[in-house]
Amino acid sequence: MAMMTQSKYQTCIDECNRCAQACYECFKACLNEADVNARKNCISMLVECAQMCQMSASLMSMEGSFIKEHCQLCAKVCDKCAQECEMFNDDHCKQCASECRTCAEECKKMATM
Repeated sequence: MAMMTQSKYQTCIDECNRCAQACYECFKACLNEADVNARKNCISMLVECAQMCQMSASLMSMEGSFIKEHCQLCAKVCDKCAQECEMFNDDHCKQCASECRTCAEECKKMATM
């Protein structure tokens, strides 16, 4: 079995994975809120953000050809997701928004490496 090497992108990979997890957890929690109808845009954005973060982590892990461009887009998606989450006052939305902002910052740093 091969050993995993510590990627030069490890901080960003870890942050993308944390953000994806936060988005999926927030997605599940939002589905159970009484005002679920008011959260449609947020719920949709949560899934898009989680998918984008997962793809970014995968591409960085394999040192893909377009990771800088992908991470720039990931940062935009994370910022948009944070905006959506900030519209709601629940702890899960606040935590997710914070995680999305952190991920966006890491992705912006990575994109300028």
